[in-house]
Amino acid sequence: MFVAPFHSMRKTLELIYFNAGGGHRSAALALKEVIENKHSDWDVTLVNLFEVIDSERYFQKLTGFAPEDLYNLRLKKGWTLGLATELKVLQAIIRLSHAKIKRKLQQYWRKTRPTLVVSLVPNFNKVMWDALHQELPKVPYVTVMTDIADHPPHFWIEAGQAQYLVCGSARAMAQACAAGYQSHQLTQTSGMILRPAFYRTAQIDRDQVCAELGLNPKKPTGLVMFGGNGSNQMLRIAKDLPDTQLILVCGHNAALAKKIEALAPSAKHVVLGFTSEVDRIMRLSNFFIGKPGPGSLSEAIHMGLPVITFKNALTMPQERYNTTWVRENELGIVVSSIREIKAATQELIVKLPAFQENVARIDNRAVFEVIEALEKIIDASWSQ
Repeated sequence: MFVAPFHSMRKTLELIYFNAGGGHRSAALALKEVIENKHSDWDVTLVNLFEVIDSERYFQKLTGFAPEDLYNLRLKKGWTLGLATELKVLQAIIRLSHAKIKRKLQQYWRKTRPTLVVSLVPNFNKVMWDALHQELPKVPYVTVMTDIADHPPHFWIEAGQAQYLVCGSARAMAQACAAGYQSHQLTQTSGMILRPAFYRTAQIDRDQVCAELGLNPKKPTGLVMFGGNGSNQMLRIAKDLPDTQLILVCGHNAALAKKIEALAPSAKHVVLGFTSEVDRIMRLSNFFIGKPGPGSLSEAIHMGLPVITFKNALTMPQERYNTTWVRENELGIVVSSIREIKAATQELIVKLPAFQENVARIDNRAVFEVIEALEKIIDASWSQ
């Protein structure tokens, strides 16, 4: 009987995500797309962590919300003040529930028996590694950070775990080394994971598309975007920048889009709902205005757009370093209040060529670099 060589066997990868904020699922989808295009012998499964650890949906039955829905509602409403304290409460609950969550995960992995587990989520990496290590000790565990830096303790980087870690910045690498990780456990990529669409050369006539939208292609156009659920701050921005061409992407927030459309600016303001073609919209824009999310900032900078972003008491704790990264690399302007947006926009437009030069120096190939790292990890584990 013919037996296939060991290394010809199919590899099964599980990419762990959840829908809180959207960036974790987006990164998982991007990796899945690139892997499936490159490796026909890899089977990739996207695993929503909450569907595994709360399969009976106790939280939703108790509150009426899925955990990620409650988080996303707060982002939509701008209710982010106090999240640093709530994060500590969440982490305490995870620690208290460690044994129960671990049992759920062990039961799951006992059935699926993956070749490799890749975490794209924070806060749960201690219990996930513990469960996998006890149930399938030879299966490698990889955490791919979808934030530019960690927010210690117990956010992304957990000390004392025999696992791999993929970091998207020198700052995150330094944090991992300080936590005791060795060089063979670490990979530094050139940025955050972006969807492959951001690397494709779009066949669009920019002048024509701008004309169809009523935009003057010769004038600077700002893209205003605050995630898939929009933000009420976008209405204030539209009011404060009546003389600036803007594309405002309101996501699923139809009520916000309606309010912005009711304004009467002197310059053209294009108001859009949810779109999966952010890369295309960015090709029509010259700069970006939005919150300091690692995904949106990285997308804008990759597409050549200098940024205007915010750091204040409402900034989520895990996103505060992102504004330092923008300042240190001179990729745009960081303001502390929406009241500063008009002056910041005027300054950025005046200095646009210099900012564009700085942005062009960032060459982010992270989605492909992560796959190369996973290839090496799988090869090392199968050679043992």
